[in-house]
Amino acid sequence: MKNAFFENLIHPLSCGRLGLVLTVLMTVTLLGCKGKEQGDGAPPAARVVEVSDMNVITVDPNDARKFPIVTASQIQVPAELKVTGTVNPDVSREVPVISVASGRVIDIHARLGDNVKKGQLLLTVQSTEVTNAFDGYLKAVNDEALAQKAYVRAQDLNSHGAVSGAMLEQAENAEDNAKADVTAAEEQLKLFGVDKSRPTNILNVYAPIPGVVISQNVTNDAAAGVTLSGTATAFTIADLSNVWVICDVYENDLPKVHLGQEARIVLNAYPDRTVVGHISEISPVLDPSLRSAKVRIQVANPGFFKLGMFATATFTSADKQSFAEVPADAILHLHDRDWVYVPAGGNQFRRVEVRAGMILDNGNQQQILTGIAPGQQVVRHALMLDTAGNQK
Repeated sequence: MKNAFFENLIHPLSCGRLGLVLTVLMTVTLLGCKGKEQGDGAPPAARVVEVSDMNVITVDPNDARKFPIVTASQIQVPAELKVTGTVNPDVSREVPVISVASGRVIDIHARLGDNVKKGQLLLTVQSTEVTNAFDGYLKAVNDEALAQKAYVRAQDLNSHGAVSGAMLEQAENAEDNAKADVTAAEEQLKLFGVDKSRPTNILNVYAPIPGVVISQNVTNDAAAGVTLSGTATAFTIADLSNVWVICDVYENDLPKVHLGQEARIVLNAYPDRTVVGHISEISPVLDPSLRSAKVRIQVANPGFFKLGMFATATFTSADKQSFAEVPADAILHLHDRDWVYVPAGGNQFRRVEVRAGMILDNGNQQQILTGIAPGQQVVRHALMLDTAGNQK
């Protein structure tokens, strides 16, 4: 029996079958290994993870009553318009300081930003024009003295019949002209602000009004006056007891402003101080690119308004608007944003972003500009609910 079995194994046909079986086994093994290698490099199957709403807080049903619900009431407040602007000098209170005579600046007694008084010495100029004015005055005085002597002599001769009446009239006319020249020369010296009895080539320039030096266009040894290469305006002094706040109001908001309307001004540098002003002019011309008009507000300077400061002006119109009003504790201030919690059914509450307005009723109530409407329910103590939700 054993011999027959071994003979069948070594039979040629049996050997062919054995080779076929081995070939199939090797192919399956190779395919299995290749599939395993490809499976190791394939990405894992995607999993969908459901994330809960971060603005929804769920509390224990037994604790829900700890967070009372209130209804937002309705409040009627006047419509407001807020615009930005800058502080500018009142041009009607700006006065240029000029040197009426041209010359060289030899001394400066004031600087940019100084507070000056009326009549304070600002500038000293050495001028040949002052010298020439004195020269003209002295010559006019001498000419007038000579003309007066000639006139007196003509009167005497005419009384003795030595000269005609026409010659006497000529002498009188020459005397009158000489007096006029003296008067003109004196006025020229007065214009320069110098004393005719004290010849000098120095011109002193004084402050014409009290105020602040807001512009300086000269330095030592520079030219002053209009006939030289320098500037005629050496300084500009502004009376800053009243200033302008000039704002840009967009075209669509122009119906909300009018002349004489009150404006509350708050400077960016002093947000806790409010100053009241009034609209003194609305520009009749719009900026073609911004579609806005310049609105000028006249403001009495309390002392801390400085030129160039940024300001916010708030205008209140006669029209009233309706807004929601909630307890101040119902508003949660988080990351420079305002939120309230509203019931979301059962023991859940949803956080809703709002834009809070002004504080009302001595800080107990607060206006809601956008986010919720009057009649909508909110949680009375937003911070308490938010804290409970974070702890959970």
